[in-house]
Amino acid sequence: MGKRIIPRARGAGGPRYVSPSHRFLGKIEYFPAVAMKGKIVDIVRDAIHSAPMAVVKGDNGKQILQVAAEGVMMGDTITYGGDELKTGNVVELSKVPEGARIFAIETYPGSGPKLCRSSGVFAFVTSKTGGRVNIQFTNGRIVDFDERCRATVGIAAGGGRPDKPWVSVGKKFHAKHVKGKIYPRSAGVNMTPADHPYGGKSKRPRPSRTVSRHAPPGKKVGSIAARRVGKRKGARNA
Repeated sequence: MGKRIIPRARGAGGPRYVSPSHRFLGKIEYFPAVAMKGKIVDIVRDAIHSAPMAVVKGDNGKQILQVAAEGVMMGDTITYGGDELKTGNVVELSKVPEGARIFAIETYPGSGPKLCRSSGVFAFVTSKTGGRVNIQFTNGRIVDFDERCRATVGIAAGGGRPDKPWVSVGKKFHAKHVKGKIYPRSAGVNMTPADHPYGGKSKRPRPSRTVSRHAPPGKKVGSIAARRVGKRKGARNA
């Protein structure tokens, strides 16, 4: 009797592949879209995030978790909904000048920070037109956002983290394991035919990257029921 291939086992959500959410500190968020201030009471390390997390206590007494900006420290005061472009402040995109660096961007007003949350990342405003703001990310992609979306001024803390090499396989294994990631990984073409549809020693061409929506579970690898493949070009709406 055979066994399920890895993509099927991961989809089942067993203990081996589930993300251990009980180890995480909490949800990254912003205070409601009102003018208020918050004080950074602590900067902590979260297992699931690469950037340091700032614990911010607002005027209303509530504490939230958000990505720390490069250069902030415990005891600093940051503002929400104001006009001051100080590092760590949360402002609307309409208040951000062209070329200014931002991170932890909302995808729609009130969504909370969703984009640019990894350590050392940032984006910047390229243009503004009719209530929309174009933001360019470090990979060159340009995305169109509502000007009422908010973002944090500055660069996400923890820059330079990837510069340190993995000195042993064990360290990388444990770093991936804490997030429920698979490591080490083998390519499908290096497996046996029983373990993956791309497996086997024969030099036949690899099967099509796209598979039918109605394919059996063991065959659904690659791009499932894809309308198109490849990177989209040009600006896109968020």
